Amino acid sequence: MARVTREVVERAGVNVDQLLELLVKNASAELTTYYYYTILRVNLIGLKGEGIKEIAETARIEDRNHFEALVPRIYELGGKLPQDMKEFHDISACPPAFLPKDINNTEDILKVLVEAERCAVRGYTQICNMTAGKDHRTYDLALAILNEEIEHESWFSEFLGEGPSGHFMRRGETSPFVSKFLK
Repeated sequence: MARVTREVVERAGVNVDQLLELLVKNASAELTTYYYYTILRVNLIGLKGEGIKEIAETARIEDRNHFEALVPRIYELGGKLPQDMKEFHDISACPPAFLPKDINNTEDILKVLVEAERCAVRGYTQICNMTAGKDHRTYDLALAILNEEIEHESWFSEFLGEGPSGHFMRRGETSPFVSKFLK
């Protein structure tokens, strides 16, 4: 643990225990979403599904990157991940992104994907609001993840016909906002 780091964040007015709880729950959401997106992506088949598969894969890889970027900050602030994977899964900030009953319905899979992203947007907005002007490192990390989660939501919502977002799928680059935390 970076003891001074925690002290500075506490002196700035952040409830570090509450922040750590949110960070761990969001790390769980990222890792479990990575897993569930693997299953969802595999089932995106046929003419409709194949067009979405690459976007789902980008979101899946970026969720894994979000998990990898969150873990060091959790430990820097004196937190830790649960030792039991089942426990870690069950504390996720977002509900599981289960495959829908009709695995051949691409629109139902898209609804699962977009709802998972919307949950993530809410979670990182909460962390940003808690740390803005107080914990610069956590704020910067949460904001970077938030930017990517907003793009994911936009991609999936456009496929659902909810309107244009102005976002374009990235080519050859994953985690443009979070990559600086992965070095």
